[in-house]
Amino acid sequence: MHPLRSVAVVVGEGFSAFEFAIPCEVFGIDRTEDGVPAFEFSVCAPGGAPVRSAQGFTMTPDHGLGPLDSADLVVIGPSHGLRGPAADVLAPHLDAALARGATVASLCSGAFTLARGGYLDGRRATTHHRYAAQLAREFPAVQVVPDVLYVIDGPVATSAGTAAGIDLCLHLVRERLGSAVATAVARRMVVPPHRDGGQAQYVEAPVRPCADESLQQALTWAAAHLDTELDVARWARAAAMSPRTFARRFRAETGVTPHRWLLEQRVGAARLLLEEGDQSVDEVARRCGFSSAAMLRQHFLRLVGTTPTAYRRAYRGGRAPRGAPLSVPAPAGAPRRAAAAVPAGV
Repeated sequence: MHPLRSVAVVVGEGFSAFEFAIPCEVFGIDRTEDGVPAFEFSVCAPGGAPVRSAQGFTMTPDHGLGPLDSADLVVIGPSHGLRGPAADVLAPHLDAALARGATVASLCSGAFTLARGGYLDGRRATTHHRYAAQLAREFPAVQVVPDVLYVIDGPVATSAGTAAGIDLCLHLVRERLGSAVATAVARRMVVPPHRDGGQAQYVEAPVRPCADESLQQALTWAAAHLDTELDVARWARAAAMSPRTFARRFRAETGVTPHRWLLEQRVGAARLLLEEGDQSVDEVARRCGFSSAAMLRQHFLRLVGTTPTAYRRAYRGGRAPRGAPLSVPAPAGAPRRAAAAVPAGV
């Protein structure tokens, strides 16, 4: 496997400050006192010209694109400036990097820069969940994987939105330098050294509109009675339809079966309670119409990509429900090895 000693980050006009800061934090700080090898770290821009961030400040990189010709890892973040003439200048450097066995990685919507250059053709890739459909539509040769934190396909790596770039960079450290080094970096950054997670947990619960007024009234009624036993026959009566007509029109209007819609609404309600309330998981399950906490966990994991407890911890910073012992777990010392495409589940 190719070593990881030198890292070059490419920025262009309109670059995102947060995504730019991720590789700076992971690779650009001297942590040799913690047993982390020092990286040769370079910030690059076409021509070395000053570039203005999306957040309104201007930065002057120390380098043009020269460091890409010897870097073991090239990182490209979101930037509307890396297209047109700038992309033409960048392409030969990326071609040479891949030819000699270096890794080229994009963060968030930086995947579009790689896709425009053809570097994702025939490969699996991901990007921020808000842009995944657009990436798939504009670049049909790319196999877009929407519900993962990152994807590594050969020498090309892509990450999902914003903080998922941290997961990708730590994975690259873990893969090349071992778990102990990745954990040391993560501990200094005060982040988990490895997340089993996907983007589904950060996507707002889907709301399926319905144009049929009588059916919409039935949906509104069902949403207000999620904690009760709901079957198609009872639901159809609320819509003044026969069960068969109700089921047929329901699918035609919403695109899903009544059972699927009900699960989505119940899981969505559970998400709100977990984010905002202090009820136990058992109580959340009861209030959302699940027969048990185990049933809630089963459907929550399938639709959201993580467990209710992990979801609450991610959104609430580990604050326990009232009455429960409060404890802050220590950083994990031996994280599991991440897969090339990280499946859903924090």
